[in-house]
Amino acid sequence: MTEEIKSTDRRIDHGKAEEMQRASVVEQARADHESGTGAFQRCVMPQVCFPTFVLSLSSSALVHLGEVPDPDTGQNAENIEMAKHTIDILAMLQEKTKGNLDLEESKLLKDMLFELRMHYVRKSA
Repeated sequence: MTEEIKSTDRRIDHGKAEEMQRASVVEQARADHESGTGAFQRCVMPQVCFPTFVLSLSSSALVHLGEVPDPDTGQNAENIEMAKHTIDILAMLQEKTKGNLDLEESKLLKDMLFELRMHYVRKSA
């Protein structure tokens, strides 16, 4: 004897709901950006230039090395593989920009790479 089971799917169309939610999040982000509120409140972006870029990558490497707290969590956590990857990006930049940087930019990149490599060697030993 088999018993027949009937079921009714009452779920909403998740594809449409997700799409609507994504659209509203994007609209909210745009509105926040235009008004300087929400996630964009007190958001001051530094001038885009080579030294700022190098310092940004260097800061990321220091976070991955556990030398400074992660800005999102406030915790020090090591991710040696990501630190090496970021240091490798800086080394690639040094190689690709050789002869195209002014003296200050070249010195900043060279010095940052030296410091980061020393931190990396200490952490990975």
